[in-house]
Amino acid sequence: MLDDLDLPNFAGLGGLPSLPSLPGLGSIPGMPNLPGLASLPGYAGLMPQMMMTLGLFVFGLYSVPYQQLQRQTQWRHPSASRVGRRPARQFVGPGDDGIDLSGTLYPELTGGRISLALLREMADTGKAWPLIQGDGTFYGLFVIESISETGSIFFPDGAARKIDFGIKLTRVDDEEVDMLGAMTETLMALL
Repeated sequence: MLDDLDLPNFAGLGGLPSLPSLPGLGSIPGMPNLPGLASLPGYAGLMPQMMMTLGLFVFGLYSVPYQQLQRQTQWRHPSASRVGRRPARQFVGPGDDGIDLSGTLYPELTGGRISLALLREMADTGKAWPLIQGDGTFYGLFVIESISETGSIFFPDGAARKIDFGIKLTRVDDEEVDMLGAMTETLMALL
């Protein structure tokens, strides 16, 4: 079946354009310094892709790689009771727009408590943050409503080897720029 397809010959991938030289992972804030990564097959000159950003916090393989994204958008249609008929409804505008991120962290391989602590610091500010997906999709300004974490499979010192997490984000009106968070203040407070 595949023999019937007319596919180009990429013998050794030599026919593909070369990738630009990118900085090492250790030069990016929040990314671990992994000197041996470039020596692995398929990683030479490549940088892990970001899944999404909330402000300047990058969701990715080495911070908080979520495994599920659920979005729920609502519209408001209040009703007015009528005698002998169904209630009348009127569209009055958009309602809540929420995104729930969930997944599992393995601190030996991915981000851990420090990444979740940074998200909690962002939530403590009460500010809204721009949410942008790795493919460039801009969702709007979101506040962090809640973060849950459940640790299991513990090391002898009590640190969790496995952390299940959930993050609830809610969109605020884009006109509310006074709520826009400044990540620099949060980062400096942590240092």
